Order: sequence, then structure tokens, then C-alpha cells
Amino acid sequence: MDVSGTSTDDVNTKLPEAVKAAARRLLVDLGAGGLSLDAVAAVSDLAVSEVAAVFPHRDDLLTALVIDAYNASGAAMEQADQAARDAQASAGERLLAVVRALRTWSFANMAEFTLIYGSPVPGYHAPQETVPPASRTPEALGAIIRSALQDGELTPPRRPLPGPSVLLPAAVEVFGGAPEAPFADLIERGMVLWSNLIGLLVFQVFSRTHDSVQDQSAFFDRAIAVAAEGIGLVVPLGEHTD
Repeated sequence: MDVSGTSTDDVNTKLPEAVKAAARRLLVDLGAGGLSLDAVAAVSDLAVSEVAAVFPHRDDLLTALVIDAYNASGAAMEQADQAARDAQASAGERLLAVVRALRTWSFANMAEFTLIYGSPVPGYHAPQETVPPASRTPEALGAIIRSALQDGELTPPRRPLPGPSVLLPAAVEVFGGAPEAPFADLIERGMVLWSNLIGLLVFQVFSRTHDSVQDQSAFFDRAIAVAAEGIGLVVPLGEHTD
């Protein structure tokens, strides 16, 4: 990589980005299992020493890619929610806008989606620094659920979950505390919604529904509407064709 005529700050910024760009190309062609410092150097104009200077080990590079993927997908959701709020959308409309944004990102970045939501990479264990970026997706959903609760847009469950709660205190703290009855189990229900969203995306991105569904986008919206019923939120449905 020719960095002549550039400042140290430029090199410090451009070199990691160049390495990650090459690594993302490898993710598309070989998957995370094919990622190595030597492989990255081979598909770019970088020397192995240059790659190792910014990411000494494969796991360091994987962690950077994981963080970038979580941040990019989380930002897409947050931007969609801001636009929906600016348009005075209901909580149900906000939820649909946010999950559609994540779906769009997932299909546009299938290799990165697979990296964060597909099968674990053999030998790789994500460090604690990936947790805040990974939390952006559930936090985007949680913000909408909190707003819906505060604005009276939720219907109480017909069958409350039996107590006591099985959640860890940290999960309750992230939400801002446990709601009062009749919404005492709302956080657990929100986690089910989150799980349903990721599972639905896995099915669609990996073509698990194409043999049985003729309109994938419409099915996605309908599935989200059904899942949202679990938290007592109405998601509006309209025409949507792939």
C-alpha cells in the first residue's frame, strides 16, 4: 500500500480501513473461516507486515469486523426510528420502520450479517468490547417498547407470564427497570420479539422461506406484526411486494 505523501494520521486511519475492506471481500468469497492475515494480504496490495501492524492476530481483525457490522446495522435502525419519529409515527409504525431497516441492511451486507448472526467462527470468542455495539439492535427495539408503554399504545397480555422473572438484573437495568403490572413481563416479551426478529432474518437471508412464501417482504411484515402482538403492540400492515 503506497502511503507516500500522506500524514501519519492519514496512514493510521487509512491502513485499518484498507485491511478491513480486503477482509470484507474475503468474507463474501470464503466466509469467516477463510479469514487470515496472509489471505488479507494476498487479496490486497498490502504486505502481511502491514496487516499485522494494525491487527496482530486474526481474532483482532474479526473483532473489528464484528464491531463494524453491529454498529452499521444498529445505526441503520436508529436512523429509521428517528425518521419515523420525525414523521409523528405510532410505536407500531416505528417498529416496522426499524425492523425493515435492519432487513435492508442484512440483505445488502449478507457476509457481515452471517458473521454476526450465522454459525460461530471456529476458535473465535467475541470479547467484551463487542457487547455495546451488539446491544444497539435490542436497544432500538427497547426504546420503541418503552415509548409505547409510556404513551398507552400497548394492550395488556391476556396471559401474563408466571413469576418470578427469569431475567438477569442487567437486562432489567438496560430497559430502565421492570414495568408495573399488567406489563410486569414486558421485558421478557420484548426479548422474545428480538429473538423472533433475528430468527426471521436468518430464515430470509439464508433462503429458508423461499419454497413456501411468494412475497418475502410482505411475509416479513406480517411475521413482525404477529410477533409484536406478544408485547401488545399493533403493527400496521399494507401492500408490500418484493
